[in-house]
Amino acid sequence: MQTTQNTPVLSVRRIVITGILAAISILLGVTRIGFIPVPNLTGEATIMHVPVIIGAILEGPVVGTLIGAIFGIYSMLQGGGTMFADPLVSVVPRLFIGVAAYYSYVAVRRQSEYAAIIVSSIVATLTNTILVVGMLIARGYIPAAAIPTIIPQALAEVVIATIITVAVVAAWKNIDGGRKGSSI
Repeated sequence: MQTTQNTPVLSVRRIVITGILAAISILLGVTRIGFIPVPNLTGEATIMHVPVIIGAILEGPVVGTLIGAIFGIYSMLQGGGTMFADPLVSVVPRLFIGVAAYYSYVAVRRQSEYAAIIVSSIVATLTNTILVVGMLIARGYIPAAAIPTIIPQALAEVVIATIITVAVVAAWKNIDGGRKGSSI
């Protein structure tokens, strides 16, 4: 399959970046670095979706979706006997993180590269949270009344994901913050 720019949908570069970012996502889970304690129902906020956002911004929605799938499968396998062992909760919502990240980034990047990265991070993080929580409610694992207790987690995830994503993508793209020769 070819894109309109004669670049393969899965070039060697995209496969390598997918693998590296998926491995980082898994490493965040295995080491528990990807979980930040917060006072709510789950007790932790996650940054495991950040590699999905970064991959989508840098390489497009296919790469973002693949990293999201690997993140979701890892989440499902780690779910044990919990509600996250259900692939409709752990895998399916994660497929949309990269898509949301990429298209929100593309929609804003002509105005400002930084704004595009920020918007993309916010939209993708909320996509993860809303779809996972929505599926937890739809599947009967938690009541809708639990939503207010999840808001602190969602806000923590948005802030942390945005800071990390801006730092990594700006460094990767060599964005220099408006100094002479800026690529913004």
